[in-house]
Amino acid sequence: MEKKATENDEISLNELIQKVKEWYLYLLLKWKMIFLAGIVGAGCGVIYSLITKPIYTATLTFALEDDKGGGGIGGALGLASSFGLDLGGSGGGIFTGSNLTELFKSRSMVEKTLLMPVNVNGKLISLAEMYIQENKWRKNWSEEPKFAAIKFLPNANREKFTRAEDSIMGIMYSNLSKGGLAVGQKDKKIAIISIDVSSTNELFSKYFCEALARQVGTFYVTTKSKKARINMNILERQVDSIRRELNGAITGVAVANDNAFNLNPAMNVRRAPSARRQVDVQANTAILTELVKQAELAKVTLRKETPLIQVIDRPILPLAKERFGKAKGILIGGFLAGFLMIFYLIFRKILKTLVI
Repeated sequence: MEKKATENDEISLNELIQKVKEWYLYLLLKWKMIFLAGIVGAGCGVIYSLITKPIYTATLTFALEDDKGGGGIGGALGLASSFGLDLGGSGGGIFTGSNLTELFKSRSMVEKTLLMPVNVNGKLISLAEMYIQENKWRKNWSEEPKFAAIKFLPNANREKFTRAEDSIMGIMYSNLSKGGLAVGQKDKKIAIISIDVSSTNELFSKYFCEALARQVGTFYVTTKSKKARINMNILERQVDSIRRELNGAITGVAVANDNAFNLNPAMNVRRAPSARRQVDVQANTAILTELVKQAELAKVTLRKETPLIQVIDRPILPLAKERFGKAKGILIGGFLAGFLMIFYLIFRKILKTLVI
């Protein structure tokens, strides 16, 4: 039994080797067709490399300094809290780590950046219009009335966009976020974030990269320091209000003293307004003193809560360029065409065998 099984295995292996030889000889006879297909594929690869636009990549790197140290400021905040006032000890941790990099890719930030103005050939247009012109979308819109009249003006009000405008902005955001925008840290141990913007337009890559960094930087700083800024503004209004009350009380004391000048000492009731106003002066002075202290602490807190975004490297022209080279086109095109021809010949031979 074992000997018979071994002979069957040898027969199957021999048959397999024979089949491979047959296919090899068959394809060898068709080498001219395969070679011609490779030549045609290589030519197509060269043509593709010539018509394909190069990709320009703009890179901007920045470091983020967010002071969270305690020290003297921590003691100052403790003193302020003893008066029952929250000076905004923290701007929140929602924009830390990967959250910050995702902020760059958010639709809100990308669309606001697309509506920022840039100077192109002496004309002020939005980055969205620059993107549309580069991709020649308006040629396709000429037959569509609802698209033909659309123009994205610089700093346009995003909330007033129509459905068609929303659709176009959505397509631009999708194209940029999926293939044209990359944000991240090259090394987790280094707190340096890089922004890469890739497109077929060198100037668009540069302008969009810088504009996105400005837009996100402004939003980030404003959001992080919002709580501390609100508290500082409240304290400043309270200081101004108490100061006005104190000035009014001082004036009231002077008026009451003038009215009681050379007054008969026996008529003490006429001196009561002056005494009441004097109490107001003392109370407002004490309140104003504490509010001024708290207002100064709030200013310190605001400086602490305002992060520093320091740009390290900006995109400089000429940008790094990547294109589909001719040699690459010849190799890939020739290989794919040759492979497809081999597949076609094998399929045709198998089909003939089945028909027969």
